[in-house]
Amino acid sequence: MMWILWLYIINTIFMLIIAIREVRRPAKALNWLAFCLILPIIGFGLYLSTTNPVRIRRKRLTSPHHESHQLPDSFSPSASVIAHALGKLSVHGLRAGKVQILINGIKTYGKLLESLKSAQKKIDLEYYIYRDDQIGRQLTDLLLERAAAGVKIRFVRDGFGSRQFPQHKITEMMNAGIECRTIFPLRFPWMFSNWNYRDHCKIVLIDGKEAFTGGINVGYEYTGLKPGVGFWRDTHLRITGEAPFDLQTIFDTHWNIAAPERIKSKTQQDQKKHQNIPKLQIPGKTGVSVGSAQWRTEMGTLKGIDNFSRMEPLQKAYIQTLEGNPGIPTPVVREAYFILVTQATKTIDITTPYFVPDEDIILAIKTAVARGVRVRLLVPRHVDQKIVGLASPTFYGELLESGVQIYLYDKGLLHAKVMIVDEEIAEVGAANYDMRSFRLNYEVCEVVYSIDVARDLTEQFELDLSDSLQLTMEDLQQRSLSQRIIQQGARLLSPLL
Repeated sequence: MMWILWLYIINTIFMLIIAIREVRRPAKALNWLAFCLILPIIGFGLYLSTTNPVRIRRKRLTSPHHESHQLPDSFSPSASVIAHALGKLSVHGLRAGKVQILINGIKTYGKLLESLKSAQKKIDLEYYIYRDDQIGRQLTDLLLERAAAGVKIRFVRDGFGSRQFPQHKITEMMNAGIECRTIFPLRFPWMFSNWNYRDHCKIVLIDGKEAFTGGINVGYEYTGLKPGVGFWRDTHLRITGEAPFDLQTIFDTHWNIAAPERIKSKTQQDQKKHQNIPKLQIPGKTGVSVGSAQWRTEMGTLKGIDNFSRMEPLQKAYIQTLEGNPGIPTPVVREAYFILVTQATKTIDITTPYFVPDEDIILAIKTAVARGVRVRLLVPRHVDQKIVGLASPTFYGELLESGVQIYLYDKGLLHAKVMIVDEEIAEVGAANYDMRSFRLNYEVCEVVYSIDVARDLTEQFELDLSDSLQLTMEDLQQRSLSQRIIQQGARLLSPLL
């Protein structure tokens, strides 16, 4: 029986180590302590494998010269306060530029392919998910074409999100002169030390003067046409002017962290893996097998998707670029959300697919309502992440009680990540309202100061509300006891999500 005593002593020491390391985050510490009680020794091993970012520790990206524009006097005092506060978190402060809002995958891919086709010198791409399907194949072929034309191309993918992207395609890209790297590939030694940290960014840079970023990865599901997935609601941005330089800084930093791909020679086995996936023709593009008429027909079956040629114009704006990463103690994205919410004076409209925030964010939202700010929260009714979908409703009760208006998007899968503040500030990016986005992922967000951009995004928000159901306290009270127990259990995991 002596081994039981030693097991208890060793496990107690491990629990003390966790308590000391996570003293600044009690909720997370309590979760891991519970794991260690349920799974002695094993729980500590899981903790080390998921929360040990030693290999990726680095300084926060900030401007060495602190050069920044100033917001014009036409903006409200609260906007100036927000811009000043976020300036210390942003890459290079406030930049002047132009922003084009891209709603949903079809419009985004159409404009992206058009811009890539015109690239003359350089293309940098960074994606969490990059698939080898109808969309990915078309994009990859265009990259091969531009590489053959002498354009320098660098490609970064996440080792987990893009794990199904075939190696023979990487080999083909590298043989064409495209430089390829992976952040935290699922191979030794990365999978043992940093497998829980992911690159969630979506960044494309073209000739150093044009950038695409937001919530849309590379995959057929983002078009809303994939069987079994259905309509997909998302938001992306096209940015020109000075702001792409900040995204370039982020990309270069991530490029240096990423592991170079290993070139494998082509074999008959690789050739057998090559699938003849039909491509979709986006109107105005060439070299694909499915005609534009069929594309338009498929588009026409989706309610709410406007004609492809109708896009929001480029709007003048001031832009701050924020990068969150797990290698620094400051959760930049979380602090930015907190500042935006606490400094709002009139309105806050939030769209997010995954809503599992910490208590500070919840308190910030509730106190905003107490100050007289109208707060509307749009979340999906149908969630593709089961645990998050179960945990989210446990936050709704106190928000409804405080006066927050909550809407459940019912048209399809909601994946947009947008916040609109006081009708003149907009935040668009890849980050969600959960601890993974706040502390475990590489993330990128754009804070845009523009009445025109805020107005266009608000109009889209109103359209989304027309496809949503407003949640009431009575709806929450109708949940069965078993539902409440399961949801509360899922919330216990929220500090780890």
